[in-house]
Amino acid sequence: MRRLRALPLRITLVAALLLLTAAGLLVSGIAVTSAMERSLLDRTDRQLLDAAHGWAKPGRMMPPLSAPSLDRAPSPDRPPSQFYVRVTQRDGTVRLEVNDESIGTTPEIVSDPGPVTVGSTDGSNTRWREISVATPIGRTTLAVKLTDIDATVERLIVLQVGVGAGVLVVLGFVGYLVVRRSLRPLREVEETAARIAAGDLHRRVPEWDQRTEVGRLSTALNGMLAQIQSAFASTAASEESARRSEEKMRRFVADASHELRTPLAAIRGFAELYRQGASTDSEMVMNRIENQAKRMGLLVEDLLMLARMDAQRPTEFHPVDLLALASDAVHDARAIAPQRGITLEILPDSGPAEVLGDDARLRQVAGNLVNNALEHTPDDASVTVRVGTDGADVILEVADTGPGLAEDDAARVFERFYRTDESRTRTSGGSGLGLSIVAAIVKAHHGTVTVDSAPGRGATFRVRLPQG
Repeated sequence: MRRLRALPLRITLVAALLLLTAAGLLVSGIAVTSAMERSLLDRTDRQLLDAAHGWAKPGRMMPPLSAPSLDRAPSPDRPPSQFYVRVTQRDGTVRLEVNDESIGTTPEIVSDPGPVTVGSTDGSNTRWREISVATPIGRTTLAVKLTDIDATVERLIVLQVGVGAGVLVVLGFVGYLVVRRSLRPLREVEETAARIAAGDLHRRVPEWDQRTEVGRLSTALNGMLAQIQSAFASTAASEESARRSEEKMRRFVADASHELRTPLAAIRGFAELYRQGASTDSEMVMNRIENQAKRMGLLVEDLLMLARMDAQRPTEFHPVDLLALASDAVHDARAIAPQRGITLEILPDSGPAEVLGDDARLRQVAGNLVNNALEHTPDDASVTVRVGTDGADVILEVADTGPGLAEDDAARVFERFYRTDESRTRTSGGSGLGLSIVAAIVKAHHGTVTVDSAPGRGATFRVRLPQG
């Protein structure tokens, strides 16, 4: 059984076809041979019955009792006959026996009136068809050899065996070619599966007619392969995202630790000076400690803000007038830096600049963008705040005429703790979280924030929010 299972499918199919065909030919041959033999025997039986009730009937060929030396050999007066004729009287005396076909070979005489098939008295393979009828003087037995019938049946069997063998050979060859051609799609499926197993997930099984089993199989396999590829891609993307998140988290923790360590070190240093009496100006020491504590508090508040944004906590949105919000940010900036040129503009062809959002968070966005422009541009650089609409979106722009950003800096400017100028001190450069907070708040409001800048032509930060 294991050996049969190990055979290729095409060999199994061809072998099954040949076995079924051979069984059909065998059954057909037996039926035809039996029918032919039965037909020939029926014809012989009719000849025997006709002879028994015709020319072999006693009285027509019976010699007189006074002629016991009757010549029974064929002569011009009595042509040879294929029949064996035996006439027996009631007392068992053989009155007449004619056997022209087989001299020395006679059929076995049986009591069955027949027609019946009997053997030869000399033990040979010659078979006879025999019939016996009662007569007024006794019984007449007629028989005829079945040699011709046996020869006809044997030739028929040989012919059937030859034709059957030829049919099986041709059928086997043609069947093998047809099965091989029919199974060609399965070999292509096998090759595709092997390549996919080797790692080529983009391979697909060729598709055939959906009305065929192979066509439906190829469609199902391609659907499964698409899902597997999608799952692998999702897994790879998840792993890559997790890796990037882990890297960002490590960098975030390192930067946060560094940012907190600086004011803590200053506080500890001034406290140590005061404790040791190295500084007699206690008010200056206390002011320095207070300033560093405020700086550390602002940093902690920024970190908490980012943590809340990352947690995606639900926020209640209300209609917010972005123009009024931007106007307040401009007035606050003018109060902080009255020497700077800060202006507010409305974009042409704009409608009401109203969005659904958190007023306090959006004010922080505008304030951080304006403060970022003031901190990272020289005093002679101007800052322009623009508000307007673009289709279904509300636009908030903060543009400056400062030195601008390099391409690499512009691509990373919204990363946490990123500074475009690493040589800047922590005091002058800020914590590096302002623009990160802007990006997080805008994302929570289903908007986008981008920067358009190049060295020497300033920078424009553009916030796009869906109109409320």
